[in-house]
Amino acid sequence: MPTKWNVSPKEAVEIQHRLRDKIRLIPLEKKIKAIAGADVSMDLFGNTLYAGIIVLKFPSLETVEVVTAKTETNFPYIPGLLSFREIPALLKCVEKLSTKPDVFMVDGQGIAHPRRLGIASHLGVELGIPTIGVGKSVLYGKTEGERLIDPKSCEIIGSVIKTKPRTNPLIVSPGHLITLEESVEIVRNTLSGYKLPEPTRRAHSLVNDFRKGIINS
Repeated sequence: MPTKWNVSPKEAVEIQHRLRDKIRLIPLEKKIKAIAGADVSMDLFGNTLYAGIIVLKFPSLETVEVVTAKTETNFPYIPGLLSFREIPALLKCVEKLSTKPDVFMVDGQGIAHPRRLGIASHLGVELGIPTIGVGKSVLYGKTEGERLIDPKSCEIIGSVIKTKPRTNPLIVSPGHLITLEESVEIVRNTLSGYKLPEPTRRAHSLVNDFRKGIINS
C-alpha cells in the first residue's frame, strides 16, 4: 500500500515503525546497467521543493536521462522524517522517467536511521526497487573505524567511507533490496575524483541549478 504523505509527525513516526519490517537487505537479483541519482533542494526554511533524478549507464556513468519536478510541502522540517517532505517530490520525477533504473542512489540515509527507515529505505519500499543511501554526516549510530554501529542492537547499519583526502567521510547504508557490501562497492565504482559518487553529485548539481533557475523543468 502506498504511503500516506499528508500526515502529522506523530503519524509519520508510526508509519516508519510499520514500514521498517518491509525492508529486505538481500543481494541484487540482476546485473546493474542503469543507476539513478536522486536529490532534493529547497530554499532555506521554505516549502518549495526542487527534486531531480539523473539516470546514468553503469559502469560507464554516461548520462541517459534527466528529470526534475517542483512541488510544495506542508510537512515540517524534522530530522529523521525528511522522507515525508522529499519523497512526494521524487515520485513526481519517477513518473516522468522513461528509463527504469536498476538501482537508486539517494542523497540521505538508508537503514542508518533511528527507525531504520531513512529516505533511501523509504523510497525503496515505496518503489519496490534497490536503493542506496549516501549521507554526508551521521544521523544515527556510532562509528567504529569504517563501520557505523547501531548503539542499541550493536548491528552494523552502514559504512564510513573516505572518498577524497582532506574531506569528511560519507556514510553509506543500504536502503532496500541490496546488501551493505554491494552498496559500498557501487559507491566506490561511481567515484571520479570528487567527494560524492557521480549519481548523487550530478543529482545535487541538477537540483541546485533547477532551484536557481539555471535550468527549467
